[in-house]
Amino acid sequence: MPVPFEAFIPMGLVVVMFGVTGTGFSLAKRLTNEGKPARHSVDDWDSMMMKRDERLTGTARGQATDPIAPKEFATNSVWGTEKVR
Repeated sequence: MPVPFEAFIPMGLVVVMFGVTGTGFSLAKRLTNEGKPARHSVDDWDSMMMKRDERLTGTARGQATDPIAPKEFATNSVWGTEKVR
């Protein structure tokens, strides 16, 4: 039994809208990750390195290639400190 031609228009709209939303979601994820693909299966080591890279470079996805950390890194610690009176 053939498919009636009237079904092609709604089915085409459904396919196009899934494609538009999927492409938009992928584009939004890449924009929030500075143009890089999203990370999957991030373990404790990866999160620690991501926090370190953020403290070094100031961006969530940036990585530093300098062998010596900048001097601000010495006082830019993850650990909370309290004021000394």
